[in-house]
Amino acid sequence: MLSFLPAPLRGTLAALLLALNTLFWCWPLFALSLLKLLFPIPSIQRSLRFGMHWIAESWIAMNSFWMDLVRPIRWDVQGLDQVDMHHSYLVTSNHQSWADILVLQYQLNRRMPFLKFFLKQELIWVPVIGLCWWALEFPFMKRFSKEYLAKYPEKRGEDLATTRKACERYRTNPVSVFNFLEGTRFTEDKHTEQASPYRYLLKPRAGGIAFVIDAMGEQLTALINITIHYPDGRPSFWDLLAGNIHQVVVRLQAQPIPAEFLRRNYDQDESYRLAFQQWVNGLWSEKDRQLEQLHQQFPVQP
Repeated sequence: MLSFLPAPLRGTLAALLLALNTLFWCWPLFALSLLKLLFPIPSIQRSLRFGMHWIAESWIAMNSFWMDLVRPIRWDVQGLDQVDMHHSYLVTSNHQSWADILVLQYQLNRRMPFLKFFLKQELIWVPVIGLCWWALEFPFMKRFSKEYLAKYPEKRGEDLATTRKACERYRTNPVSVFNFLEGTRFTEDKHTEQASPYRYLLKPRAGGIAFVIDAMGEQLTALINITIHYPDGRPSFWDLLAGNIHQVVVRLQAQPIPAEFLRRNYDQDESYRLAFQQWVNGLWSEKDRQLEQLHQQFPVQP
């Protein structure tokens, strides 16, 4: 345990361990990815995916090790009994920090299928890890503004096509498809700019998960709705590396995906789109109330 060390030294050591861990596991991951390209046989690809997921889960396990080594976090977690490794899930969470991803991986690793995150197209160019995300078949999304789509209407629907293509590959293995509904990390400036109706959340973007439901349908067992609260205040990624996060509160809730949302087209069915957005807004209103309760139960320390 390294909590006796100064925070800058803890953070530097943790960053080094993270880098070494990534470099160690990326090579066998790339090797299996190359084999998957060379042998487009479904049974072989299924086995190779299991091997690649095992590598990714081992990488997460080592990250969890150095997180404990830097400073053990006091976890208050409820709802893990609602998931298992044998079903596919659609997963979402509120988003406050880059630390959220390692927090989720720490708690969910080998308790449910490996999380596949929606990523911005630009992130594929992140050294090493961008290639790892590509090898693990994370969906990379291009985001177009309304102004751009008005000028280039032929680009409309590309996100849906990308999502469908990714989800088709997920049909052979249990998977957890993850999407931060807010689309970006919460900040007070973004909250004000959006005029968000929620106290602790930005406005949700329903399109991403609607496309997943459209593409995967009955394969999804449930929506796993996760709420994260940091009693130490909203952390930076450096706070995680330096061991400045003392406590994390996590709540999981498995919720059925309404049957009326299956086999529908979010882009072309306006009545469905409005109903789906109302459903998502209802989920977000409930999450905001839950965060209010968590702030009362676990007050943010000044």
